[in-house]
Amino acid sequence: MTETLVELVLEEGKWLATAMFLSFIAVVLRLGRSRAEGMTHRQVILGAMNLFYGCMIGIMAFGHLLAVTVKLFQGTLEGSLWVLVPLGLALAIPSWWLALGIGRFVRDEERWRKRTITLNACLGISLLTFGLNNLPLAVPAALNIAYQLHARRAVGWTIVTVTIAANLALFVGAVVFWASGQSFEQFKDM
Repeated sequence: MTETLVELVLEEGKWLATAMFLSFIAVVLRLGRSRAEGMTHRQVILGAMNLFYGCMIGIMAFGHLLAVTVKLFQGTLEGSLWVLVPLGLALAIPSWWLALGIGRFVRDEERWRKRTITLNACLGISLLTFGLNNLPLAVPAALNIAYQLHARRAVGWTIVTVTIAANLALFVGAVVFWASGQSFEQFKDM
């Protein structure tokens, strides 16, 4: 049983699809609560977009840190612990701050606007710093910022539509990656 759990933790191909699925569940649960709180459509959409992204990156950062820890104890860690742990923390801290604070952030949007934008920017820039192959994961951060700053209704709906399409494409890619059974290095060489 322990070996099966270790294998699941170390299979990087499963983390993105799992993270997106769990993030979707979190958003659905939050939507019901948002209606009860009487939030505007803008607040509900802003909350959903940021909660989804914060949870998704947070779960993946947790998976990264967990895999690094397991590999360290197995003696199979490739790479520097002093690089891999800060990489995970650089994503985990702002993503969970965003996800856990989103209720407060959208209720008083004007007060928390800079914080929400900063957290999204931090996540997007961090992901791109770790490699351009992370661009698909950084795009939602830019879309969250764009939605926060938009002023016209048509622009807002365009941003929401692009966000949904981007996340669906990312989910399909994650499922294909999962189904391939390959490591990230093998998959990107295809």
